[in-house]
Order: sequence, then C-alpha cells, then structure tokens
Amino acid sequence: MAGVVRYHATTKKQTREKHIDESLIVRWTLISIAVLFIAIMIILPLAVVMTEALKKGASVYFAAIAHEDAMSALRLTLITAFIAVPLNTVFGVLVAWAISKFKFRGKQLLLTLIDLPFAVSPVIAGLVFVLMFGAQSYLGPWLSEHNIKIIFAVPGIIIATLFITVPFVAREIIPLMQQQGITEEEAAVSLGAKGFQVFWRVTLPNIKWGLLYGIILCNARAMGEFGAVSVVSGHIRGRTNTLPLHIEILYNEYQFSAAFAIASLLMVLAIVTLIVKAIVEWREEVQNIHL
Repeated sequence: MAGVVRYHATTKKQTREKHIDESLIVRWTLISIAVLFIAIMIILPLAVVMTEALKKGASVYFAAIAHEDAMSALRLTLITAFIAVPLNTVFGVLVAWAISKFKFRGKQLLLTLIDLPFAVSPVIAGLVFVLMFGAQSYLGPWLSEHNIKIIFAVPGIIIATLFITVPFVAREIIPLMQQQGITEEEAAVSLGAKGFQVFWRVTLPNIKWGLLYGIILCNARAMGEFGAVSVVSGHIRGRTNTLPLHIEILYNEYQFSAAFAIASLLMVLAIVTLIVKAIVEWREEVQNIHL
C-alpha cells in the first residue's frame, strides 16, 4: 500500500514538473516572438528614421527642422490638434453621459455612428467633405459668395481631423460610465446636488483617468492623420501642409534627409504622447491598488 502511495506521489510530482517545464517553454517562446516582432516592426523602423535623418550630419538635420515650411507645418499640426481634441473631448463626454445614463430610442444607432470613422477610409471621409464644401457642392456658391474657404484651407483640415478623431474619447469613457451605473449620481441628487455639481464632484473623478487616456489617443491621431487631411488640404506649402503632408512632399522631391528629419520630429511628438500615456496608465494602476 505504501509503495502504491509513493508511486502515485512520484507520478504526480513528475507530471507537475513536466507541466511547469512545458509552461516555461511556452511562455518564453511567446515572449521571444513578441519581442522579436516588436523589434522588427517598431524599434528597427524608428532606428532607421533617426539614422537616415542624421545621415548628412546634424547641420542638415536642424536646417530641415528649422525651415520655414517645416515650422509652418508644425504650427498647423499643433493648431489642428489644439482645436480638434478639446471639441471631441466635450462631445465625447456629452455623448458618453447620454448613452450611459439615459434610456432613449436610437441609442444603438448613435453608438454605431460614433464608430463610423473607424469603418470609413480617411480618404473617403476627405472626399465627402470636398463634396459637401467644395466649389462644385451645393454650398460651394454660397461659401464663395461670402468669401468663406473651407476646402484647401485650415477649416477643412480641422473638420476632417474632427471627423477622424470623433470616437477616441467617447469610446474610452462609455464603458466606464456604463460600469459605474447611476447609483452615485442619484445619491448626489438626493442630497441636493445640481447637474454640473454631480458631474464635477461625482462623475468626473470616476472617469478622469479614462478621459485623459482618450484625450491622449485623440491627440496622437490628430497629429498623425494623413488620408483625410491630404484630400482637403490642397498641399499648399506654408499654408495647408501638416507635418505628415510635408514629409510626403519632401520625400517625393527626393529630399530624403529632410523628409526623415521631419519624420523624426513627428516621431518625437508620438513618443512624448506614449510617455504621457504610460504615466497615466501607471497612475491609474497605482490608484486602483490603493482602492
């Protein structure tokens, strides 16, 4: 009997050790594949961009960045993000509040429409705005008569960016608000709090990290958008070129060092955005641990 017990114990031990060995092999295999993929698809291209940008020396690199057209493209990129991100933040909060806190007809349709920019090609979105506000559109003659320029001007770029970045804030905070329900808001109202007080003191603290995360993603997409902006911008140097469009023009003109220099500038902006995103995620994780 004792021998049978020892046999079963030994068998279980061997099975457990084999399972652990297999788990370690699977784990390290998956980790190695992930690291290799990231190295080839992300780190290597970034390294190539910096190498090509500095290929002809630091003087050429900084001259390309300091060029008047590059500075104009940078200003326009930042202005576009500065306008589009706050507007989409306000819209995202309002629509998330409506969807998560109220029952109404057409809620599912509204959710579907919010996701529409994810499904529609940015180029098609740009063409839609050309058809809406272009010279041959229904509004074209009226806009021309009142000297209002939307297509091939800054307003068109902002509108296209607004459309492309609509889902980011809303989609980030809608699940949070739905998960939290309305119990806390109802309690605040029963204690005499008004609408804005309820939002500022109850709702916002519960969604602040998700909201900030959505804003960061929205800003990253706004600065890097190419397709829709390319269609509505007209590629006018010094006026309607954002950084991605300026990079394309330089590359098509075989100014490779300048193109990679501007690409590195856009890359730095993206890295700063990712650093802020990582800090937000870390702060949120720390807060959740303390809670």
